[in-house]
Amino acid sequence: MTAGAPFDAPDPRTIATAIGRRVLGQEVAVREMAVALAKHLAGLATGNILMIGSSGSGKTTLMRAVESYLAEEPALAGRSTVIRIHANVLAEEAERGRPGEAVLGRLMQRAREQLGPQAPVQQMIARAKSGLVFVDEVDKIRSLIGGGVNVPGLRAQEALLTLIENEAVPFELPEWSGGGTTVIDSSGLLFVCAGAFEGLYDDVYDRVTIGRDKGALQPTIMVEGGKVREEMRFELRRFLRNEDLFDYGLSPQFLSRFDAVVLLENLGVDELIRIFLDAPDSAYRQSCAYFESRGLHLALSPAAARRIAVEAERANRLGARALKEVFRRVIRDYEFEPERAASGGSLLIDLPEVEAALARGSAPPAKTPAGTSGSSEPKPHRASASGGGR
Repeated sequence: MTAGAPFDAPDPRTIATAIGRRVLGQEVAVREMAVALAKHLAGLATGNILMIGSSGSGKTTLMRAVESYLAEEPALAGRSTVIRIHANVLAEEAERGRPGEAVLGRLMQRAREQLGPQAPVQQMIARAKSGLVFVDEVDKIRSLIGGGVNVPGLRAQEALLTLIENEAVPFELPEWSGGGTTVIDSSGLLFVCAGAFEGLYDDVYDRVTIGRDKGALQPTIMVEGGKVREEMRFELRRFLRNEDLFDYGLSPQFLSRFDAVVLLENLGVDELIRIFLDAPDSAYRQSCAYFESRGLHLALSPAAARRIAVEAERANRLGARALKEVFRRVIRDYEFEPERAASGGSLLIDLPEVEAALARGSAPPAKTPAGTSGSSEPKPHRASASGGGR
């Protein structure tokens, strides 16, 4: 992006405060995103970001928070177009031999929406060139699967590289703009790619415990209740190396285009409680709004909220997404007959009500084929995917 007229770009702290209201429990990722966005909005060069985090840890929430922040600030809305795209779309277009078309096409469409259909095409192109591109599930375009080469994934990485490292990308203009071919300077685009990278945690853990770096993970001395014990505390961020991502299926050329690799925290009970009660789009807030629309007040006791968070935390690798499913089991009957459930215009759900609802909603364990293990929980001596031990 080239600097134009003087612009008082917001500082990283201001941006972090704004998007941090929507993204809870991920301070490191929020700060990294805030710095990159501050540089981007100021028209300065900035590095791309790769985010790694389990499902429900907040990757998509962070993307949406940035998108909302820019849209809600009139002075910022004109500084950058924002799009979100699934990595598999890039793989599909790479198969057709048209790398970058989906990204640039969507940026142009977004610029048209911002500027209006009557705006000059060159103005739309200029707006698109300063775009912010969120690529979701980037781990789905790994170049290796099961020890073999994944050609679509490799081509998708190459398609992204075409945009990330080239400053002159041929682009066929859409018909609504008059058609024709132009060259887009992609050097002003900021890419934020995110994925769960399932299996990476286990791969790195095995490397430092039974693999080529056996012995790198040393026990930690813990003192609890006057007793001393040893505990193996594995933190992915401490042991993750570039070679692990190469082995996973990211090419060295692709990975080198990211200045920051951010590991999101796995959410514990306290973080889940904050998200459940405070996040603007949480299932609890949505249910409160539903009851208010019927002239009723919904409230949860602290013990009830914690019990819901504890149940959600047990859902391995679902993070905040498990909150919606757990709370749905608790609230569904109350929402079906809200006036009957409430007393005196209000409904207070306490711990006994939560326990009863969860007991009713418990499904019998699935039958496990002979010779297999029915547990999907991580082994006790392992810690969370990116943070410390539980």
